[in-house]
Amino acid sequence: MTEHKTIITRFAPSPTGYLHIGGARTALFNWLFARHHGGRFLLRIEDTDRERSTQSAIAAIFEGLKWLGLEWDEDPIYQASRAARHVEVAHQLLQSGNAYHCYASQAELEEMREKARAEGRPVRYDGRWRDRDPSKAPPGIKPVVRFRSPDEGETVVRDHVMGDVRFPNEQLDDLIILRSDGTPTYNLSVVVDDHDMGITHIIRGDDHLTNAGRQSQIYAALGWDIPEFAHVPLIHGPDGAKLSKRHGALGAEAYRDMGYLPEAMRNYLVRLGWSHGDDEIFSTEQAIEWFNLESIGRSPARFDFAKLENLNGHYIRETDNERLVDDTIALMTRLEGWHTDETFRAKLLALMPGLKERAKTLVELGRGAAFLLARRPLTCDEKANQLLTGETRALLTRLAQRLEERHDWTLEDIEATVRAFAEEENLKLGKVAQPLRAAVTGSTVSPPIFDVLATLGREETLGRIKDQAA
Repeated sequence: MTEHKTIITRFAPSPTGYLHIGGARTALFNWLFARHHGGRFLLRIEDTDRERSTQSAIAAIFEGLKWLGLEWDEDPIYQASRAARHVEVAHQLLQSGNAYHCYASQAELEEMREKARAEGRPVRYDGRWRDRDPSKAPPGIKPVVRFRSPDEGETVVRDHVMGDVRFPNEQLDDLIILRSDGTPTYNLSVVVDDHDMGITHIIRGDDHLTNAGRQSQIYAALGWDIPEFAHVPLIHGPDGAKLSKRHGALGAEAYRDMGYLPEAMRNYLVRLGWSHGDDEIFSTEQAIEWFNLESIGRSPARFDFAKLENLNGHYIRETDNERLVDDTIALMTRLEGWHTDETFRAKLLALMPGLKERAKTLVELGRGAAFLLARRPLTCDEKANQLLTGETRALLTRLAQRLEERHDWTLEDIEATVRAFAEEENLKLGKVAQPLRAAVTGSTVSPPIFDVLATLGREETLGRIKDQAA
């Protein structure tokens, strides 16, 4: 590890869709490594595919990173805006003899491919214009510029995760660095951008491992320092298959809308492929303190929604009630069109200690509190309706009469009244509390019932009981 120079990492997504969960983990690893070393974390938008790159995708990437708390340290770099610089470096490679013009026609290239397939060989460019005189070029063909890859020996990628990865140079053919229309290609652009941005460490998915071999050759040909590499195995589903939407390959905003807390997502994502002993739950500050490249595993991590939900439930229980109220209202307003006021906010705050004991997501918190917004008469769910039999409705009528006699309506007073009523009826408390819960919330699940009655208030509680008892 080179300790004397500033560590600079980057996250370089293509803006062709949302910030998916694999990209979010890559960004997190880069961010943690930079923060651990007191370095800088940069963002580059690789928008050279003009047809597929969209402003909405760029906005989604920014929003996803900000929600996760992964702030970058400088203005984002847009790769497409640097095309002139990439072309300049391609011409530099031409002048040094490390690149050449190739005039092979589409028909020739197709013939090359078919021959390779017929012979069972990998499809590679055969180098036919590598040493030919450009004056022999056929008329009417606009040449591409190809990088002159070393054709002997091997290229070694020294990787913090994979160890030394060796590529026989004969397997890395002369890749195109400028297309026939003069536009630069991915591998050249990435090298130039990483060099110009001063990137010291490239942390990315192991699907880029072959690119690392090609890019190392370009660095060497230009006489530039090669960054240190760490290629991270991709995320798989619980069944070991490549991660798909059914497994959780969704955008960061989808997890936000499912009610996950960003700190829980950070904790979960950093444990997907990285470990610190047996620690499962740790703060972002601890992750920054502990993070290193050597503790990234070589096997694909498995995404598990159940683990994520349990972890999120832990974070919800640990989170300040005021923040949970604000976050829940904001989310449910966006998702379900809640209309709330300060009175509702105060009620939700009063119930939050009971609500958050069971909830695993902010959506569950919101749905658990939705009865506060319900208009009379309540629509009960199926399980609640099953509890409201002729017998229990009669029981609720008698209970309403007892509660109506109470005017203080304190938590202690309500509890004493309901408990005394249950004893008089020769019933266990649950036999009264469950139909009561169904009547006042429309559900069989809620915060503690006495908290619910105290929060709803005397008039609303009595009105809801009488609606169901009638």
